[in-house]
Amino acid sequence: MSVQVQRPTARECEQCGRLERWDDDEGAWQIATENGEKQAGNPHCIHEWDINGTFNPLSGH
Repeated sequence: MSVQVQRPTARECEQCGRLERWDDDEGAWQIATENGEKQAGNPHCIHEWDINGTFNPLSGH
């Protein structure tokens, strides 16, 4: 079985809680909306994305 590399589709800032989702059409991260409200967090935050979290980019192994 071959190994597939996949991208994350969502991320959250550890400092302010900003949520973003990957938009394939835009080719960029976009602010997520939950219950009709943008999850922008703090606009002055230097966002700290959880890059050492539980996401595993490898599948099919």
